[in-house]
Amino acid sequence: MPTSLMSNYTRLPVTFVKGEGAWLWDTQGTRYLDALSGIAVCGLGHAHPAVTAAICEQANQLLHTSNLYGIAHQQALADGLVRITGMDSAFFCNSGAEANEAALKIARLYGHNQGYELPTVIVTEGSFHGRTLATLTATGNPKIQVGFAPLLEGFVRVPYNNVDAMAEVAKQHPEIVAVLVEPATGEGGVVIPDDDYLVKVRELCDQNHWLLMLDEIQTGMGRTGQWCAYQHTDIRPDVLTLAKGLGNGVPIGACLARGKAAETFQPGNHGSTFGGNPFVCRVALAVIETIEQDNLRQRAHALGQRFSQGLTKALEGVEGVQEIRAKGLMIGIELKEPCSQLVTKALEQQLLINVTAERVIRLLPPLILSDAQADDIIKTVSQLVREFCNSPA
Repeated sequence: MPTSLMSNYTRLPVTFVKGEGAWLWDTQGTRYLDALSGIAVCGLGHAHPAVTAAICEQANQLLHTSNLYGIAHQQALADGLVRITGMDSAFFCNSGAEANEAALKIARLYGHNQGYELPTVIVTEGSFHGRTLATLTATGNPKIQVGFAPLLEGFVRVPYNNVDAMAEVAKQHPEIVAVLVEPATGEGGVVIPDDDYLVKVRELCDQNHWLLMLDEIQTGMGRTGQWCAYQHTDIRPDVLTLAKGLGNGVPIGACLARGKAAETFQPGNHGSTFGGNPFVCRVALAVIETIEQDNLRQRAHALGQRFSQGLTKALEGVEGVQEIRAKGLMIGIELKEPCSQLVTKALEQQLLINVTAERVIRLLPPLILSDAQADDIIKTVSQLVREFCNSPA
């Protein structure tokens, strides 16, 4: 069927027109259980009353003025994010890629201010930081970089969850100024590093006067059982990026910084026309308020344990299962064979899932999920995996 849309996406054969909580309805009235949350975006589910109220109230008052003027909701949101993250200040934009672009510009400017000609950032294999040219270069997936050369200078790549490799590469690159890393990879296959990984990276950054920049686009906003995944440790980053769950579907990104990183940008160094307008900030404030009032961080932690235990029990002894990984409501089931067809199989069972890194079933259900809904997801996914692993090659 002809379409006026560019061919960026291979879309599944379904169109949704209504949502409520963890449920979505398509154009035919069929109901689906959403275990993907718009790729970790709708942490409060669909049509949450607090989000709906914030949208309606603010839309009736003021949508946009620009950053030429003061924005009360932007200041309130910055205050809220600083309070829950321990950072010093915030810059608002429209997406995770833009938040990471801001982080990379901070690193570049920080390095140039020290006299470096080519400030260099350490990034990791299997990472995903966005699809702009800078964030695409930082991303550790060669497949999505094909056709977009020349990519940017100033990046060196090391294996994920390997601090020794970071220390070693620094010997060949004297102008390193920062490390950009995900506390757990999302697109890279829900890889959860060693418990002390971020602690060791923080120590290495401190020893070398590098900025530690954490991409929490997918892991932030309660997804792993804390506001941010780094809060499972005692460390703090110098730069922190958020998006996805921050607006529960309304496009907003944030780059937060502290200490010397927070002092790097000066007027004229960076900006955004739409970033942090009254509308998106009012919605993000409602998201933070709801997560706090409804104890959804604790809920994500408890549900993550339920998924981990339930899936482990249901898939015990299945030969084709490589590993089950979970950090709160960020869950990956790695199989021994590519399994992208399970996305369509799940859709036929009225369940929305995702497969990433070719062999990893990724579950990112909303934080408001009920126990019964969690059990339904566990049951359906386990059945699909068993059928897939037992089917002839």
